[in-house]
Amino acid sequence: MVFRSVFKSLAFFAMLPFAMSVAQAQEAETEEVAPVAAPAVAPEENMLRLDLSTGGSVTIRLQPEWAPNHVERIKTLTRQGFYDGVVFHRVIEGFMAQTGDPTGTGQGGSNLPDLEAEFNKVPHLRGSVSMARTSEPNTANSQFFIVFYPRFSLDNNYTNFGRVISGMQYVDAIVRGEPPANPTRILQASIVADNKPLPNFNAPVSPMEQDIGVDELNAPLTTQPIQN
Repeated sequence: MVFRSVFKSLAFFAMLPFAMSVAQAQEAETEEVAPVAAPAVAPEENMLRLDLSTGGSVTIRLQPEWAPNHVERIKTLTRQGFYDGVVFHRVIEGFMAQTGDPTGTGQGGSNLPDLEAEFNKVPHLRGSVSMARTSEPNTANSQFFIVFYPRFSLDNNYTNFGRVISGMQYVDAIVRGEPPANPTRILQASIVADNKPLPNFNAPVSPMEQDIGVDELNAPLTTQPIQN
């Protein structure tokens, strides 16, 4: 019995280096195949701030997981200064406030190509931010709108890409009209991560580079979120 016990002990210690080498090999193999984590993106990189002429700032959380190409477009145009000075040209009580057209007529956009639709199932609730388009689905470009009250008829028909997380009271104060007689302007749009200083809310607003005639203001608004 003593001999057998000693033999088993010797056998155990003889196998121990082999077992350790196998375990080490398995651990090394696991380390080799482990996926490399993507670099973390600061939350402020996906936050859009709109400083409005009526006073106050609106912060919008952009959601690239919902609509990556639309979020990238908004960030690109924002960093180009495209939205600075642009008016809310179509604001309907109980529905939404639309902006993003440098001509102020609802028929303009950027020089970038139109986007393919990224419709999603995220509901259009109060504070939802979605992309405007024509009757054709793949025509979103630069115009977007902020929803005052839930409008589920927009779901899966317009690309919902963000949500107001602060300053909704300033959205509620945007001047109504199609177009408004004295429209609210975006004094400055910025990505929060860029730490741009607040604009001077009391500074006089420069007139548009191109005068807009009455005929243009009364033209059909071809880029719009929904017919009422």
